[in-house]
Amino acid sequence: MKTENKLGIWMDHSTAHLIEFTQEPMETKTVDSPFTHQIKEDTLAAKSEHVMHNKEQHLQAAFYKQLGEIIKGYTDVILFGPTDAKLELKNILCANHQFDKIKIETQQADKMTETEQHNFVKHHFANHHLFQHN
Repeated sequence: MKTENKLGIWMDHSTAHLIEFTQEPMETKTVDSPFTHQIKEDTLAAKSEHVMHNKEQHLQAAFYKQLGEIIKGYTDVILFGPTDAKLELKNILCANHQFDKIKIETQQADKMTETEQHNFVKHHFANHHLFQHN
């Protein structure tokens, strides 16, 4: 039987806060999208909006791929945050059979402090665990 390991990811299009569900004090690791404000300014100043949009899409895909590589190590993942980034990531992952055995859920959430994010992850997986037993 595979050990269950659970991960909460609060994310938007520019940042992801990764919170592993543990009994220990939980820690947050941050992954930033490579598409920063400076790149956007540089691209807009030098080239067309079309070029900037293509660069943004490429960098966003790289951001999602990086998160996907992390998610592969987990059995249960909750993606939450204020934008559609969580849905975009879930759709990409669900289209890839490597993620078939990983339970991936999404939930709308506002901007949150680190403590609020930790509490959200604790609450989600603690309640989730109770409902899964028959």
